[in-house]
Amino acid sequence: MIEIQARGDSFSRCGKMFLAHGEVETPVFMPVGTLATIKAMTHERVAELGYRLILANTYHLYLRPGKETFDRVGGLHGFTPWRFNYLTDSGGYQVFSLAELARVKPEGVSFQSHIDGSRHFFSPEMVIDFQASMRSDVAMPLDVCTPPGIEHKKARNAMELTHEWLRRSLDHRRRYESWDGKVFGIVQGNFYEDLRRESVQRVVQLEPDGIAVGGLSVGETQEQFEEALSWIKLYLPEDKPRYVMGIGTPDLIFIAVENGIDMFDCVYPTRVARNGSAMTAEGLIDLTKAMFKEDDRPIQEDCPCTACQQYSRAYLRHLVRSREILGAILLTEHNLTFMKRLMDRIRASIRENNFLGFKKSFLEQYRT
Repeated sequence: MIEIQARGDSFSRCGKMFLAHGEVETPVFMPVGTLATIKAMTHERVAELGYRLILANTYHLYLRPGKETFDRVGGLHGFTPWRFNYLTDSGGYQVFSLAELARVKPEGVSFQSHIDGSRHFFSPEMVIDFQASMRSDVAMPLDVCTPPGIEHKKARNAMELTHEWLRRSLDHRRRYESWDGKVFGIVQGNFYEDLRRESVQRVVQLEPDGIAVGGLSVGETQEQFEEALSWIKLYLPEDKPRYVMGIGTPDLIFIAVENGIDMFDCVYPTRVARNGSAMTAEGLIDLTKAMFKEDDRPIQEDCPCTACQQYSRAYLRHLVRSREILGAILLTEHNLTFMKRLMDRIRASIRENNFLGFKKSFLEQYRT
């Protein structure tokens, strides 16, 4: 599924991932399209920026439009004009963070819709069924995500249930011979070294198509994040893609790549754009501030995006302050362009065996 083409300093690596709807260069950042769309962007424009893999959310799409729609139209690619790859998460994180009165049992998790209060149930098998209906290119199994600070016993119980649900998911996936989707396994274990080590070893033994690291970017410190990856990286197989869910700031991406991670996703670049902020080589620029009222410069001089080529910071501030939709569109395109160019530069630095040097020089000027 993945071909490693270069290895840089530290554990960094770059290559190509082979999926049903085309090749994907790694390391790769995936924009989040919760409802099968990147907010404030057309699918065509996202493709023009060079993205070949985006994320859609199982929980939200299960509630609306639902399985019957995807069965009828032939999945996400029949429902949308996106012709490249979709990764779909399991919906488990949203069940625990959005739904009220979620109850976890060995059979699965019952929850209440955040939309209308209706009751629903996710089992590992049902989650695979739904992702097969969506014809996902990469599917995540149902898992139990835990917050930092819980006791060891609770972390172990959640980890054990995650492993059992993965076994059931992989067994159930074998029923779909005509579906080309890949199913990853998710490593849990909270912030306990012995549990993380055990989890990655047991997940690998079940032979999923790729390895995802769950339970990070959930409120822990950067030191905890980095320490957890330092444990996990030692046991990750070389021949499978590696994915850390929910990271999208340059500092965390550099840490992940340094520890051998190939894939990551986050709402951060698109969410901050809708709130009026632009990502630059020097850090985040909050265009709502008065200091930009008469600033006729582009966001960033060397950026090829529409915002930088045609609009000033002053005009973009006017759009943002006026809550004009165009402001969100332009800033979203800019931030996705920034992320795509950053990933291109990271891959180039790995090929040149200068990843750590590039990381140091970039982060010296980037303000988080």
